Amino acid sequence: QVLLVESGGREVQAGGSLRLSCVASGRIFTMYNLGWFRQGPGKEREFLATISKITGRTVYEDSVKGRFIISRDRAQNTLYLQMNNLKPEDTAVYFCAASLEFGRAAKYDYWGQGTQVTVSS
Repeated sequence: QVLLVESGGREVQAGGSLRLSCVASGRIFTMYNLGWFRQGPGKEREFLATISKITGRTVYEDSVKGRFIISRDRAQNTLYLQMNNLKPEDTAVYFCAASLEFGRAAKYDYWGQGTQVTVSS
């Protein structure tokens, strides 16, 4: 069953910006905390950011803090990841995910299929 769908990934020049979107089902959006992960070529899956379903509090991975911004739109059941000052090492497949507990170490029960971001130098 498809519960999370990412979009917005494309090739972009280093230093540029890109905004990713993740449309969630109504149940997932209201009951779960949402977050973003990525997996680069030959690398393990990496946590990027998450946002609390109750307070809107955010947590970021140090490597992207200050460059990436996670946000949500309740009316459209959509999660966003605004990425600025992109670097070649940001090249990866980006995933959105949902968890009942809040935090980087939470159990993420639902995942999207991913969207490819390629940063050219």
